[in-house]
Amino acid sequence: MNLLSDLPDARQGEVSQVLLEQGDIRLERIVSLGQVTPAGYWYDQEQDEWVLVLAGEASVQFVDGATRRLRPGDWLHLPARCRHRVDWTDPERETVWLALHWKRNRED
Repeated sequence: MNLLSDLPDARQGEVSQVLLEQGDIRLERIVSLGQVTPAGYWYDQEQDEWVLVLAGEASVQFVDGATRRLRPGDWLHLPARCRHRVDWTDPERETVWLALHWKRNRED
């Protein structure tokens, strides 16, 4: 499978596809087309997340007001409980993300 071919239609909503799930690890391909996190909502996940933008562009905002613009090849580690939201994705072309989620060991 090529992560950039046969993209699902994301015009009506972001599309997430689980590529691998093993124990506490989940790998997803996410395709966005102008979607953002709903106003006032902040992700506050129990697991760590590592995201990589493969195509398109996006912007992630943090609860402290900081913003990170992501272009192809840019990645971001979002530790568990890091409150964040997607505040922009390119509305003209698909943004393709690779997202890896995992739970830390209790000793970490």
